[in-house]
Amino acid sequence: MRTALRTAPRAEAPGTPAPRRATAAATALAGLLAVAAVCAGDAAARVFPFGPRHRSVNDLANQFVPFHAHLWDLLHGRADGGLPLDWRAGWGTSFLPDYGTYLSSPLAPLVALAPRADVEYAVYALTVLKTALAAAATALLLRRLSTAPAWWWPGLLGAAYALCGWSLVEGAYNPMWLDGLIAFPLLCLVAERAREGRRPLAGVLTVAVCWTANFYTAYMATLGAALFLLARLTVTGGPRPRVLLRAAVTAALGVGLAAPVLAPVFLSTRQAYPGVVRDFDAAGATDVLARLLPGTYGFSTPAAFVATPVLLLVASLAFRRDVPGRERWVWTGLVLGAALSLQWGPTHLVWHLFATPNGSPYRQSFVLAGLLVLAAHAGLVHGPPGRRPLAAGGAVVLALTAAAVPSPLATRPALLLALAGLAATAGALALPRRRRHAVLAALLVTGTLLGQAAATTAYADRRRLAHLDDYPPYGPEQERRAAALAAADGWPEYRTDSGLPRVAGNDPLLLGGQGAAYYSSHTPAVLTGLLTGLGGGWTSRGRNLQSLDNPVVDALFGVGARWRDGGVVRTGPVPPLVTVRRPGPAPVFGPSPFRNQELLLGARVYAAPAAGACPVGTEVFLWAPERTGEARLGTGAPVRLLGGGPKRRAAMVSLGPQPAPGVRPRVPAGRGPAELGCLDRTRLRTAVAALRASAAVTVTPTPAGLTARFRAPVTGTAVVAAPAIAGWTCRGREPVPYAGLLAARVTAATTLECSFRPPGLLPGLAAAALAALALVVRAVVRRRRSPAAGAPPRTTDGRERALPAVRSASRGAGVTS
Repeated sequence: MRTALRTAPRAEAPGTPAPRRATAAATALAGLLAVAAVCAGDAAARVFPFGPRHRSVNDLANQFVPFHAHLWDLLHGRADGGLPLDWRAGWGTSFLPDYGTYLSSPLAPLVALAPRADVEYAVYALTVLKTALAAAATALLLRRLSTAPAWWWPGLLGAAYALCGWSLVEGAYNPMWLDGLIAFPLLCLVAERAREGRRPLAGVLTVAVCWTANFYTAYMATLGAALFLLARLTVTGGPRPRVLLRAAVTAALGVGLAAPVLAPVFLSTRQAYPGVVRDFDAAGATDVLARLLPGTYGFSTPAAFVATPVLLLVASLAFRRDVPGRERWVWTGLVLGAALSLQWGPTHLVWHLFATPNGSPYRQSFVLAGLLVLAAHAGLVHGPPGRRPLAAGGAVVLALTAAAVPSPLATRPALLLALAGLAATAGALALPRRRRHAVLAALLVTGTLLGQAAATTAYADRRRLAHLDDYPPYGPEQERRAAALAAADGWPEYRTDSGLPRVAGNDPLLLGGQGAAYYSSHTPAVLTGLLTGLGGGWTSRGRNLQSLDNPVVDALFGVGARWRDGGVVRTGPVPPLVTVRRPGPAPVFGPSPFRNQELLLGARVYAAPAAGACPVGTEVFLWAPERTGEARLGTGAPVRLLGGGPKRRAAMVSLGPQPAPGVRPRVPAGRGPAELGCLDRTRLRTAVAALRASAAVTVTPTPAGLTARFRAPVTGTAVVAAPAIAGWTCRGREPVPYAGLLAARVTAATTLECSFRPPGLLPGLAAAALAALALVVRAVVRRRRSPAAGAPPRTTDGRERALPAVRSASRGAGVTS
């Protein structure tokens, strides 16, 4: 024992500071490996920015790039609106919930450093940076737990966590989730410090930053950190109520500080148009095992791949007699329990905030990857596994691989990558434990990690393009369109709509203007109902709203210019944003969008078709929301409809002017209504003139409301061309519903002042203030209870920290720090 203690490298207790130089080297290695693997995989797949294939798929194109473009505009003072209220998308919606869901990462403002035309480059750079930071944070955590393994092992394990299948396959095109990838190791550090009773303020602030950055994945990371804390307590002597209470208070105070962002997000979710409700359907066992392999892809299976060195170390842990039994079985049991919890309905709901998500049902897989890495490191603290446990662990990994073979996900390249990685890792761990072999072992393990991660990245890049919706990347054509919209912009005198064909779901945020298009998890139900009632179209089950090109709707919402047929066209004189209607009951929508438009306009502008044909001189509009196919009027250009619920709904479209008496449009067959409307432009101009006569002469929209001034005192209902989302109040007047529009009754009024405050903001600020106050009180009490100056610091777990140090030193022969 004495000889071992003298010859073995010093293994420091988990509570003592790690050598700074080795820790810095480990974190730097982890980050560099993560960057190298991601970029190498993208380059191999010839995907942006390393090749001609684009990354504009699914929500990356529809949401994340446009939202970051809008953040760029906000930071450069070029946006219409601010954090409380956005005037660009959805005819005016609350932006704070979107900010809290998509943009509240501390790293997001870095997009402002790049030119706006390079926003896709900026989002890609953020994606790689977040992956690197997750790797570095994990390496820091592992070095914090113990300095016993060679310094490069925490670097490799940190990179392995950041390059897990969840990160490469799902996080790559959902970059907001990658904040959760960073949060897990940071929250485990918080848990470790809570166990030791150290740095409570830093712990609370870390929780607050993690939950602000992305509450959804931070919630999952918090659950994982709680499991980590329970494991650490069990290994070091058993759970202690005082430590658990300390950790719970730290978490609660941190979440409280994040409440000004979290509360509006939660309330906005309740007011959003309801998404799809699904029941959890567990994936097949062979498919689950196949996703442990490198180079696999799937949407409804857990992306559980973590590099083969991690799997082999975890599989060997259960067979290692040199690791204390409690430690061995706690970590093995924790990994198995976490893996099984992914497949059981009740625990699935716990992981996902008690709601099965619309999309991948295994969004918590990154926590499993983190626990696997922690278990691998727990074994390495006692040195590399001996040959017997290594052989047993290798047999387990081979058995898992063989069991995955029946799955169609387990392709031949995936199996070859897994077997080659197993051979290389086993060879590295079996090398004699001498310094001259350390470089070779490090190269073998590093090569396995980089090769498997890069291959998984490249495979996912190509499969993603083949399986997900893709959109045109932001390039010169989009820049030309954005410039044309900016040149025609007349806000707030009139709106400029980004028009059709759309680039993505949030074209107003990406290209500019102030249109109806909007796509978010927070799309208000009142906005979807308003647009649907007027004949609008949407996808994503009512949350991805499209621009509605219709002259009556343009008049209702003050759209004076829009993109159409490759250029910006002026739609003619339109009313301002605030108009006044005669006193009376508010209109109630019916089944016909043509009649609904007339109700809001206050005039009849559509002529009735006779025998299925419109009068000559009118413009023919078709509303067939459930139909899919081409519609055509006479020899006019065909117009494509894309309807069919519940996922999508076709918008009302123009078929052109009626060419001759009796010409009837050809409409695609299918279920649902197919109604014609014959627009009389003369009647429309008369109706617009009537609205303009009593409308506001000036309207000043702000990031938190608007002010309208009238030429003379007006009486009636002042109607604002914006959806009546929750949060609006009008000074001295109670807002009244007006078929989904914001409105207020006025009597002899010369001004109308309405302000908007995101629901939940005040309660969130109050919760943050209480959390801050509690934090101050906690610090004062802690200061008064601190030991006298010069006295040695007392810890509640000094004995249990000393014991692992002796064990690590006695068993760590041959492992350099």
